[in-house]
Amino acid sequence: MGGLQWWHILIVVIVFLLLFGGKRLPEAARGLGRSMRILKSEVGAMSEDSKKEEDPAYRADTTVAQPAPITPTPLPPASVQPIPPVQPVNQAPKITVNGRPIDQAK
Repeated sequence: MGGLQWWHILIVVIVFLLLFGGKRLPEAARGLGRSMRILKSEVGAMSEDSKKEEDPAYRADTTVAQPAPITPTPLPPASVQPIPPVQPVNQAPKITVNGRPIDQAK
């Protein structure tokens, strides 16, 4: 009663066929296989790296090179010309109504 029976698996397969169709299932299986291969190779590389770190001979051979110190170079002073102040305009503002001057609006 609590275990997986053959008709449970059949229902899951039918649902996958309905959702993805016959053309997409092989592509999905290939993609899943590639992903599993990549995962397996990455896990293997991680375990090799951890074995190398534990090996004392490996640690003695690897030295970390220190980067060269960076000496700041002074920048020359910028030759910027000052901007002259804005001169006021001696004109009275024109009052307009609907885009026409007020004396022509009537």
